[in-house]
Amino acid sequence: MPRRSAVVLAVVTGSLALPTIQSLGTGTANVRWRPLVHVAGVVDVAGPRADGRFVVSSHQGLFLLRRTGAVTTFARGTGGYAGAVGEPYIAVARQRRVPRAGCSFRRDDVYALDPSAQPGIVLIDRSGKARRFVDLPAGAFPSTIAFDTVGRFGYRLLVTAVISARTTLYAVDCRGRTRVLVQGAPKVEGGAVVAPSAFGRFGGQLVAADEVSGRVYAFSTAGRVRSVVRPGVPRGGDIGVENVGFVPASFTRRGAAYLADLGAPGSPTAGSDSVLSLSGRVLVRAGVRPGDLIVATEGRGVTMSVRCGRRCVVRRVGRALDATHAEGHIAFSPG
Repeated sequence: MPRRSAVVLAVVTGSLALPTIQSLGTGTANVRWRPLVHVAGVVDVAGPRADGRFVVSSHQGLFLLRRTGAVTTFARGTGGYAGAVGEPYIAVARQRRVPRAGCSFRRDDVYALDPSAQPGIVLIDRSGKARRFVDLPAGAFPSTIAFDTVGRFGYRLLVTAVISARTTLYAVDCRGRTRVLVQGAPKVEGGAVVAPSAFGRFGGQLVAADEVSGRVYAFSTAGRVRSVVRPGVPRGGDIGVENVGFVPASFTRRGAAYLADLGAPGSPTAGSDSVLSLSGRVLVRAGVRPGDLIVATEGRGVTMSVRCGRRCVVRRVGRALDATHAEGHIAFSPG
């Protein structure tokens, strides 16, 4: 069993800090996400790994995805990972030593949320072997997962869980020891990512979205939660903002973006059970630049870019299919 440290650094109470000044750009870009490959039960795309392939999470388990759309099964068989019901979002580790932890995260290991009746995190190592890594409190709903790639959180794994309709943020080191950073925060779900240092006042903070309020939030290391933007798009369950990702510094026209489109009969949008893609050439032509935050809605994949300096500017980029039911992170191949 993993060791757990219940050190509460901050509790969110009262009203949130006011959002940063938001400006709506006047761009008229209307690019379209396109289906790349069919994957039944797909819920997330993360990576790339050192070999350039992405990890795809589905209800069937994990796949490895090439930019061509070729997929192969991963972590199957004895000792492997069988997948999970619900929304088993994932994060792919980089080789990173955690200060004062006496250990390192290993490149290409995959960490998957387990949203079952016994919630927690599963570690799938790069050879495809799976084991329980962390247990979360009974009744918690694990809602986002991301690695701190900037260092403000000590390069730890960051996981949010919804407990009694409010969010708790955990920082997890490479030994599975957890700390509670925030309690009582607004509900967030879907993709989550740490902002690059140059992302205005939110640099180095964890960014995640709430589909119901339509807001994108930033969580600081001091436990402060602030609204980054509330794009002018429809909001609500299975409709509003859910997917986030930062365009990498090395992104070029030869790059691409990827998004999971889950088949979800009975939802407002039924989905296509596909990994969707956007070419770097199309994104650059639409005005997207390295360091931009890309946000998409769960319903129809309405896609926006957010650029923050002294203020944040939101600009519509395009959308996906009419039926798209987008889930998880927005992942990028640099070029």
